[in-house]
Amino acid sequence: MRLADLGWTDIRLTDATAEVILAALGYDPRESLLGLDVSYVSLREGNMDIFQGNWRPVQNENYKEYFEKGWVVDLGENLTGAKFTLAVPKYVHDQGITSFDELARHHDMFDGKIYGIEPGSNQYLLDMIAARRHGFDDTWEVVESSEAGMLSQLERALRTETPIVFLGWEPHPMNIDHDIRYLSGGDEEFGPDFGGSTVHTLSRPGYREDCPNVARFFSQLVFNLDYENQGMRMITVDGAEPQDAAKAMIARAPAILDGWLAGVTTFDGNEGLPVVKAALGLN
Repeated sequence: MRLADLGWTDIRLTDATAEVILAALGYDPRESLLGLDVSYVSLREGNMDIFQGNWRPVQNENYKEYFEKGWVVDLGENLTGAKFTLAVPKYVHDQGITSFDELARHHDMFDGKIYGIEPGSNQYLLDMIAARRHGFDDTWEVVESSEAGMLSQLERALRTETPIVFLGWEPHPMNIDHDIRYLSGGDEEFGPDFGGSTVHTLSRPGYREDCPNVARFFSQLVFNLDYENQGMRMITVDGAEPQDAAKAMIARAPAILDGWLAGVTTFDGNEGLPVVKAALGLN
């Protein structure tokens, strides 16, 4: 079964969690690194089966047609309490840069740059500048690179307390490792409550009918902020491979498997929970 992976650390962790469990159940899960647009197109065209990175509400407007026309199928919510909006270090926030409007009034402080992630995931910011909302204009630039590139730029700025504004989100170890603050006033771009979000799992059309056992598993594969923050930190800070981080997080709280695997079988039809526990050394 085929998983669409954006290269975001949260999806690397959640995909690795699914892969560890599915492999124990006798399946052959495989990831493909794709951009956000390509992930949606691949689900629509049947070239991918599962995507665990549908952040709502921010993605739902851009991909509204996919949901309205049934080109993707929502298997359920896999995370609540997430955030996704612009952020600054605390030392910048303490200087009064607390909102989108205030940010736009301080072009020179930030050299007119907002640090984003990979192309395709910054459209909300590009549209904001194009529409001149909050006082932004075309002298502002969204620096598109990657999650890792944005974090490197943030860490360089933190070392010298240089002003920086960047696209931030939770879950992510940046919330544990750095003293950052989210900017208010970006409701039109990212939604209320600092881009308060839920994350959903999508499948290609027909996947639930083609593989009801795996679809059931993904509909029950629900995470929490602590699992993702801590597991992602193992990957980005400790250098753990995603599957090793997933195994370590499951070992900390093995009861989590009870809900994930309720009614789920192995590929050949046996009860899944004891097989997975045995494979992970949790008996």
